[in-house]
Amino acid sequence: MAEKAKHTYDESKIKTLSSLEHIRLRTGMYIGRIGTGAHPDDGCYVLLKEIVDNAIDEFIMGNGREVHVNLDGNRVTVRDFGRGIPLGKIVDCVSKINTGAKYNDEVFQFSVGLNGVGTKAVNALSRRFFVRSHRAGEYAEAHFQAGRLKKEATGKTSEPDGTLIEFEPDESIFKASEFRLEHVERRLRHYSYLNTGLKLVLNMAGSEPKIYQSRHGLMDLVMEDLGADGSEPLYAPLHYSGKTLEFCFTHSQSRYGETFYSFVNGQYTSDGGTHLSAFREGLLKAVNEYSNGRFDGDDVRESMVGAVSIRLKDPVFESQTKNKLGNTEIRTDLVNQVREELLHFFQRNKPIAEIIVNKVRDTQQLRKELQEVKKLSRERARAIALRIPQLKDCKHHFDKKKGRGEGTMVFICEGQSASGSITSCRDVNTQAVFVLKGKPLNVWDLKRDVMYRNDEMYNLMQALQVEDNTDSLRYEKVILATDADVDGMHIRNLMITYFFKFFEQLVQNGHLHVLETPLFRVRNKQETRYCYSEGERDKAVQDLGGKPEITRFKGLGEISPKEFAQFIGKEMRLSRVEYAPRPESGPLFDFYMGKNTPERRDYIMDNLVVEVEE
Repeated sequence: MAEKAKHTYDESKIKTLSSLEHIRLRTGMYIGRIGTGAHPDDGCYVLLKEIVDNAIDEFIMGNGREVHVNLDGNRVTVRDFGRGIPLGKIVDCVSKINTGAKYNDEVFQFSVGLNGVGTKAVNALSRRFFVRSHRAGEYAEAHFQAGRLKKEATGKTSEPDGTLIEFEPDESIFKASEFRLEHVERRLRHYSYLNTGLKLVLNMAGSEPKIYQSRHGLMDLVMEDLGADGSEPLYAPLHYSGKTLEFCFTHSQSRYGETFYSFVNGQYTSDGGTHLSAFREGLLKAVNEYSNGRFDGDDVRESMVGAVSIRLKDPVFESQTKNKLGNTEIRTDLVNQVREELLHFFQRNKPIAEIIVNKVRDTQQLRKELQEVKKLSRERARAIALRIPQLKDCKHHFDKKKGRGEGTMVFICEGQSASGSITSCRDVNTQAVFVLKGKPLNVWDLKRDVMYRNDEMYNLMQALQVEDNTDSLRYEKVILATDADVDGMHIRNLMITYFFKFFEQLVQNGHLHVLETPLFRVRNKQETRYCYSEGERDKAVQDLGGKPEITRFKGLGEISPKEFAQFIGKEMRLSRVEYAPRPESGPLFDFYMGKNTPERRDYIMDNLVVEVEE
């Protein structure tokens, strides 16, 4: 047996990177995921956010009431009308790490970008970066490429004070990334809700400018969320706005679950944190104290839509991308402030307070009734000897709290032939199989009790162990493995609807995936290639030459177990089902899965493309 080559570990192996090199080499440390622009947390939007944050900070400190954002392909320009970067420090402020005014409390009190990294990361990750500052009739500007200074200039100007920054993400890092209008608009709307009176103008090449401006702050956000799926508020939203705390909420007449937006210094914290959990606790305490009740938090927040925003002098986030607030020292004071403000409101607005209490009592009663249905279901489960007949389980299971079971997965298949192929070649240690008997129910317009009355829905819920929440999820990945035909796509959509409707957190946490299987097999006597698209098929035919044999796989059952092993092994291709909040996903599900058959049929007929084989 050959001896492994030994590598010398000495001083020559130690490297020191410049800040610019480090940002470009370890991009994820600074902006999180790079992505393609399809997800609102992808890197290109983080770059935009870092620049706009600086403009918003100027507004917060009372300087400038407008921010203009120009979007031309992947080139972005942001112009604020604040004080402008001090002219002598313009290069340092956009290129040297740990340089900025946000370390100085006299200049910036409630800023998101406290680490002096944001703009520098944008500069380092841009193919081209340009900054110009206007102050008191003079300007200074600098041009950069990939973070390296190319030229500077100064002079006189008649333009109003402020800063203009133009950047274009470096395509060598953001390879397939592009800005999507809906995600840019969503960010600008959030900025307007959090900064009442600020005017944001979005200019796009060939389009009329779009203006985002809010008069009622978070109340506008809550009403927009409700309007996204036609929900009506049970009562006029309760809205409180102070110097460092703002919150707004109401109950929906038709929603399930809860929808909350949380912000710190204008930053959307998609994973919540101390401020959101403190708000929830203060809300629960106020409702229980006013009603002399002993309600659970879930009863109070069921069907609630709300938002909470705080301004904090020294925010501590759990990552550079600032998705979750970690300041624990603010919790007690924040809980008490929310509780006191809500109790004052309840005393002054007793009709609304009674509506809230009655709503919570109804929810509590419904939960008790649902517990009875669950009890009957559990008894039925015992009758089948605690065995789920559709599940072929694996030996190891996922346990997030104990850090076990990473890489475990369950394939959700349609029919016996498809499940037979997967079952015979799976890894019995980490891969389980759940077999659907037929097309599942379309649950989008159904209530939660359908899961306890439908055997297949109930068995799947029990197989995953997600009845109450996703904390006990038994598999790290839930994989939809359906045929690549019309019926298979329909089943896939029905299952995605099921998870979005009742187990939204499972999708949000990135556990739901779709298995990509080959559509074609192209082979000659020397080589076999599996192709996942017509383009790959055509290339394989060209590469193999002659007239290779082409097989079109219409269903998973047509792929032999020997072949299937590689498609669920190390070379497995998975597409994660991307999560979108209710305001974005709700209308899509309403249209494609709701009770609007005539409208949907007209849409299909108007957009149907029929391929004619020559």
